Amino acid sequence: MQTTKLIRAMSLAAPFVFPLWAQNISPPSDKEPSFLDAVTVTGSREQTQLMQSSASVGIITESAIRTTGPMHPQQIISQVPGAAVAVTNGEGHSTAIRQPFNTNPVYLFLEDGVPTRATGFFNHNALYETNIPQAGGIEVLKGPGPALYGSDAIAGIVNILSRVPFSTPSVSLTGEAGTFGWRRVLLDGTTGVANGAVRIGANLTHTDGWRDKTAYDRQSVNFRQDKDLGQGALIKTILGYTKIDQQTGANSALRYQDYINNPTYNYFSVAWRKVEALRLSTQYEKETDNTLLSITPYLRSNYMDLNGSYNLSSDPRNEVTNVFSLGVMAKWRKDYEGPYKPRLIVGLDIDRSPGRRSENGLSLTTTTTTSGATSYKSYATGAKIYDYNVIYQSISPYAQGEWTPADKFRLTAGARFDSMTFDMTNNASATTQMSTRYYGQVQSANMNYTSLSPKLAATYALNSTDTLYSSFNYGFRAPSESQLFRAGSVTSSSTALTKAQLALALKPIKAQQLEFGWRGMSNGWAYDVAMYQLVKRDDLVSQKDLTTNVNTTVNAGQTEHSGIELALGKAFNRQWRVDTAMAYAVHKYVDWVVSGSTNATYSGNEMATAPRFIGNTRLTWKPKNGTMAQLEWISLGEYWLEDSNSATYGKYPGHDIFNLRFSQDLSKDVQGFVRVMNLTDKRYADSASVSSNTPVYSPALPLSLYAGVDVVWK
Repeated sequence: MQTTKLIRAMSLAAPFVFPLWAQNISPPSDKEPSFLDAVTVTGSREQTQLMQSSASVGIITESAIRTTGPMHPQQIISQVPGAAVAVTNGEGHSTAIRQPFNTNPVYLFLEDGVPTRATGFFNHNALYETNIPQAGGIEVLKGPGPALYGSDAIAGIVNILSRVPFSTPSVSLTGEAGTFGWRRVLLDGTTGVANGAVRIGANLTHTDGWRDKTAYDRQSVNFRQDKDLGQGALIKTILGYTKIDQQTGANSALRYQDYINNPTYNYFSVAWRKVEALRLSTQYEKETDNTLLSITPYLRSNYMDLNGSYNLSSDPRNEVTNVFSLGVMAKWRKDYEGPYKPRLIVGLDIDRSPGRRSENGLSLTTTTTTSGATSYKSYATGAKIYDYNVIYQSISPYAQGEWTPADKFRLTAGARFDSMTFDMTNNASATTQMSTRYYGQVQSANMNYTSLSPKLAATYALNSTDTLYSSFNYGFRAPSESQLFRAGSVTSSSTALTKAQLALALKPIKAQQLEFGWRGMSNGWAYDVAMYQLVKRDDLVSQKDLTTNVNTTVNAGQTEHSGIELALGKAFNRQWRVDTAMAYAVHKYVDWVVSGSTNATYSGNEMATAPRFIGNTRLTWKPKNGTMAQLEWISLGEYWLEDSNSATYGKYPGHDIFNLRFSQDLSKDVQGFVRVMNLTDKRYADSASVSSNTPVYSPALPLSLYAGVDVVWK
């Protein structure tokens, strides 16, 4: 308690002390980068001026990542309008990009354009397999992707960019520590090699966790080599490895009494998660005056050993999944001469990912808390309930054309054909049992999904600083292996196989989005405003029994997501700058269809965990070179706790949170920094829902202080 008071006093005093120390000093001479200079690579898989892009894409620069020093993706992704991340535990997360906060497989996570996981083995936590604090940038493309991207890219694409290596040798070491046993060391080095350069980074992180038994460790290593082969040919090789070991309470949702009075309590202290992820890719690129050829072979290995806290109240189990992928991404682009400046892009993506899932049921020992909640204290490993192999394969050709039919008007049209197969072989019996729970599984299955996805987009340059853009994109998302082959438990043997057969009948999600945007500059204000309507048919949603907490994946008939997003920034002078990212959206069920029978209960309702408003505003002060202070305001609107929109359970009221960051050059090569998170020590929830017919809330990080130094040797 005394520590909290001290942190609060220091953080509240800092904004007043800092200006007194900094007064009468010269303003910084470095010029803020222009919005018009921003470059994006995600929309077209190659560098494109943002002003020329027809995609709604938010760019987070390497400089912004360094300033923010994110400990979790939540602390950086919200700088893009219409995008937000919620904490589950450690660096685990749920994502909301033009969607409610959820764990559904509707996003595509990339590292330098290469998917971090195979489509058939989606993991909503996939961002923790990348090394965000040492990234060279983050791009968030919102809504269904263009023709160059396939399944998964229904609601958005998050592309983590690696840092560019340089031929001038340099090494940097960042060490930081903070409350709740936080410790992190970031090591980065770059140097030139024959006809190129290499860069190596390492991230070693530990925290004791601010709640009971929520400790977390990660080790990440990243390698990149760029090599010039001459005559316009380049090779870029990227290697990434991450190992994570965490105690996970999935941010342990609490009953309101404990949420207010005992927020460190963890009902799910027996849960854990162990992750290993390896990615290796080599991109060969050759460019001439009017053509570009890009070929990127890759391999991936994804391993996870999980006792998920979200399973303990309904289907306790230990899950082990292991997936190895081999694939190649090939693209050819040609610019033709002529009055319409035509461009043609054709490509082919191939992926083969064999994987295995093995699960054992768990027997649990529980107690009842004073608030009436169930607390899980220990477990014993029981019978094998799932054991199967799956081979996921996909082949996806695509083509995209661009041309200028009129001055300042650029039109883009394309299509992608996705063909995906799952070949499953069961290694267990048709029905398995753990206590009173029964699990059915088919002995083998071969699932095939195909889709043709058309895309159409346009840009129009109003003048040298303003551009209108619009697009119509069709998206497609096949069910994942766990949705197809892991139907979950029932209470009788006779219905176990029936449930397994029903899971095989799940249909792909089909999505279409219409979007209009305007980006540019006026009187020093850089802006990007987008309006969209995203309609998903046969949406795969998780239907939760509020009494038993059992989740069943079903195809909802239709959901609709409509909103407006605004990115706005201005440097008032060389000292002061403001940036804001805001979004207002409504997410609702249009039709609700369950197992082929119409159920109008939720039709017209707003979806749960779907705030209408999400905002992130940063006020940055640089009174002199090497000195920076930034105040961040994060705002989240209210949302329903469950899909029936019942007044019995009501809404989470939303919250407003403030963070403070300082940095100061201590010498030419040494910088000190401080971060104060949750400046006002507000009690708020990372997530809120209904469990066992009771509203529950996951308390978020309280007031906390972090400090460190960054040393550079050149």
